[in-house]
Amino acid sequence: MVMPDPVHSPTPAGTTAPLRAGTGAPLVVASNRGPLSFRFGAGGTPEQAGTAGGLAGSLHDLVAGSGATWVACAMSDADRAAVDAGLMREDGLRIVAVTSDPDEYAMAYDMVSNATLWFAHHHLFDLTRRPVFDHRWHRAWSAFRSFNEQFAERIASEAADGAVVLVQDYHLALVPAMVRDLRADLAVVHFSHTPFADPGVLRVLPDRAGGELLAGMAGAAACGFHTRRWAAAFESCCEDLGVRAPRTFASPLSPDTGRLLARAGSPACTAAGERLAEALGDRQMVVRVDRVEPSKNLVRGFLAFDDLLERHPEHRGSVVFVAFAYASRQGLAEYLAYRTEVEQAAALVNERWATPGWTPVVLDIADDPDRSLAALAHADVVVVNPLRDGLNLVAKEGPIVNRRDGVLVLSREAGAHDELAGAALSVNPYDVAATADALHRALTMPAPERAERAAALRDAVTGRPPQRWLADQIGAAAG
Repeated sequence: MVMPDPVHSPTPAGTTAPLRAGTGAPLVVASNRGPLSFRFGAGGTPEQAGTAGGLAGSLHDLVAGSGATWVACAMSDADRAAVDAGLMREDGLRIVAVTSDPDEYAMAYDMVSNATLWFAHHHLFDLTRRPVFDHRWHRAWSAFRSFNEQFAERIASEAADGAVVLVQDYHLALVPAMVRDLRADLAVVHFSHTPFADPGVLRVLPDRAGGELLAGMAGAAACGFHTRRWAAAFESCCEDLGVRAPRTFASPLSPDTGRLLARAGSPACTAAGERLAEALGDRQMVVRVDRVEPSKNLVRGFLAFDDLLERHPEHRGSVVFVAFAYASRQGLAEYLAYRTEVEQAAALVNERWATPGWTPVVLDIADDPDRSLAALAHADVVVVNPLRDGLNLVAKEGPIVNRRDGVLVLSREAGAHDELAGAALSVNPYDVAATADALHRALTMPAPERAERAAALRDAVTGRPPQRWLADQIGAAAG
């Protein structure tokens, strides 16, 4: 059953004493990606490449300086060299690195986590062609199991007596049951940052793998998700495969408003915003910021813009669709193929509608966080239309930094839709014509309605600080 919202105890901050749960137990977090990453410098020695973004970045903001223990994978050769050199450390945070065999890690991460579990949870399988569970895949599943075992063993050896262990995401789905078997004194919570597959999709996995996945998560005291919809899907899968589900809870993550506004006001973001404003002039700007991957639905976004320009000629020459994306998982054939489709879709819109001095779609596949944040700040419309998404932080970051009462066009299949539906314009991400209609409505919306919706979005996002998400997980450990 879905448990009620936990009691939200305050999260300590600004201290180097170990972060503790309400019971006084020390805290351990575990994730595939850690707070630090490294690259090789000119002399071949590892040097820090910065702190992590995404999930690891959000976690880092919440536990930095707290004295918590963080168990994470040394993902690259440079990370592994940094571990050997004693460089994988940070004041106020105890980092414990799991150093897997590179070939075993590649099988676990690429073949299972990314090419199988990600596709299952996002309902992206092309079942007439993929997946193919041959002997190589079963070897990869064994590597995935071994990878999870390494994490469980490090957690069991490093955690203090009675610690609360917060295991993050699908990469470590087998860890909770393994830790329970090794250390019954530890209170383990698993949190999924993706959607969870419906039973019919999970049944695509080999029987042993599907059962092992659910049993691994069910070893936790509780399993958390960004929405109750994903929690219910997990429970349905457990019922379908005869696995006793643990308690579940829903707790959406929100950005840190103060940090985000400070970054949006930085010299780099300010300069990027000035360049955008100069390039666009008085034209309206539709913005999207995404990874280039199939679930984000970039191609249909461009098709919707094409439909808008065809049916509403008044927007021709007066609106620019700015898409700042960045490459993801380029080792997977599906991702490389999708990138080509995205580039072709943008090019076709431009070939059809561009005029001297006006390029309808500006697509740039480069990782430039400052420029992306500046685009969100200056957008008249922000498009977030994933086919399926565990949460989608862009949908929450946009309303915080936007300065133009930007309208949010939001897929009903994004986890963030549960919180933002009343203030955003909701769309079926598969319906290109309806998305075009939403774009038209957003671009022509009267100023008072824009202001009212923008204020409601900000209130919804800022009303739930990110510390509450961490507190929910800690509270769930206590039952």
